[in-house]
Amino acid sequence: MEQQISTNQALRSSMNMQFEDGIFIKDYIRMMAYMIVLCFTLAISLSFWVLSITASTYYGTLQPVSPWRWLFSVLIPLFITFRAFKRRNLDHGGAIGAMLVGFVLSMANMSFFGALLTFFVTSSKLTKWKGDIKKQTDSDYKEGGQRNWLQVFCNGGVPTELALLYMIEAGPGEIPVDFGKQYSASWMCLSLLGALACSTGDTWASEVGPVLSRRKPRLITTWKDVPAGTNGGVTPVGLVASVLGGGTVGTAYYFMQLLLVKDLNFTVPQWPLILYGAIAGLFGSLLDSFLGATMQYSGYDESIGKVVSYESPSVKRISGKPILDNNGVNLFSSVLIALFLPGFAWIFWPRH
Repeated sequence: MEQQISTNQALRSSMNMQFEDGIFIKDYIRMMAYMIVLCFTLAISLSFWVLSITASTYYGTLQPVSPWRWLFSVLIPLFITFRAFKRRNLDHGGAIGAMLVGFVLSMANMSFFGALLTFFVTSSKLTKWKGDIKKQTDSDYKEGGQRNWLQVFCNGGVPTELALLYMIEAGPGEIPVDFGKQYSASWMCLSLLGALACSTGDTWASEVGPVLSRRKPRLITTWKDVPAGTNGGVTPVGLVASVLGGGTVGTAYYFMQLLLVKDLNFTVPQWPLILYGAIAGLFGSLLDSFLGATMQYSGYDESIGKVVSYESPSVKRISGKPILDNNGVNLFSSVLIALFLPGFAWIFWPRH
């Protein structure tokens, strides 16, 4: 009997060792994969620097990227994403995606990076804020509000592409938004700011509205009362939050302009950036709500007492069609704001 017990203990110990070895191997492979991606990212960033120096050699009008700017663009996004990962604001894929987005935007223009950082920090804080209340209405709520690579792409993909186009057009560096002197580059700056303000405004409205609003949201297409958590539902509190969110991003952009742009006294006023961010936040939130109400399915699941985005016998339809998910709605909203809002800004932007 004692021999059988000892045999079972040995077998159990062997199985535990095999299980621990398997976990160790998986962790090791995952760590090596991230190291490879990190090295690949550093190689890409270094190639940006080499290309800028080469281009400045052949084209004297282009300003090469300084080593300090390159180091900042690599180390600061790496530090921020590492802290965000440790605090469970990002998962593994989200951290890598955020690092790439942060590198491109900070390499292109520090005002871009300031706006991006403001969006990320405020959105992460608000996502965790009053999580116990949000769990009662949000069927997709995740502890810590971790963002994956797809969410990072849908919020940061458009700004990243615009930052790359900006570097091709004007080169890395900070410039004032002035349609008279830098028409194309100013358009790209406002497109990028609009996309980030749109994402910020929508996030602030989604995170603040359900918590502070004392009345049921109204569906933006019919203006009828709908349960909290319905895609396309708006509240006065949420709309005010979207204005404040976009205005905060615009303020961050404007503050970086004051710090870094040379000879700012000899160009047009830059304070409209704050107003532009606020308008982009409001319009982005409204556009996101309209797309959510029409192209995103919402139904009330009586078995769990929450609004869901799937169809089943126990789900009563509220609005929308199952065409887009939340990530798709966010992406389409930021694209449309980035495309069209700078055109309206151009009409009213100050001139000399």
